[in-house]
Amino acid sequence: MIIGTGIDLVDIPRFERSVARTPRLLERLFTAAEQQLHLRSLAARYAAKEALIKALGGSDGVHWTEIEIASEPSGKPYFVLTGSTSDVVSERGIRTLHLSLSHDAGLAIAQVIAEGPDAAGSAGQDAGNAASAVPARDHIEPDAAETPSSRRDPAAASSPRTGVDGEPWRRAEEDPE
Repeated sequence: MIIGTGIDLVDIPRFERSVARTPRLLERLFTAAEQQLHLRSLAARYAAKEALIKALGGSDGVHWTEIEIASEPSGKPYFVLTGSTSDVVSERGIRTLHLSLSHDAGLAIAQVIAEGPDAAGSAGQDAGNAASAVPARDHIEPDAAETPSSRRDPAAASSPRTGVDGEPWRRAEEDPE
């Protein structure tokens, strides 16, 4: 079940000017590992952090440096969450965070989908267990996929929806490295 979505767009030249004008922004917004990256990559990571806050529905208990965007060897980005930010994500029932980043033509964009247990329930899956992934579903029946927007638009409720395959979000203390 999707708990929240977030998207954010960053103007890279404007972001670069902000960092040049206020260099301490890097320390306030990014972890030490992230600070080693190029500014265009930091702009995408800033967009990811903003998109995560939107997917969570607000910033209460969320701290910038408790959100790190790391990459798998394949380049696929994922969140490493620590402290109260990790707690907020768990408390909201989020089991998986899907993240997509891109930057081109002076813009950086990030999209986050926060996913929780299936509406029917997923007994046996532990929100804090990095090995428990939300299973992909090829098709969700219209009744199970009812959302506020589908109640307003009957045509939307009759359309099949496809699930997504996702890796679980990781807490820093669960990171194998």
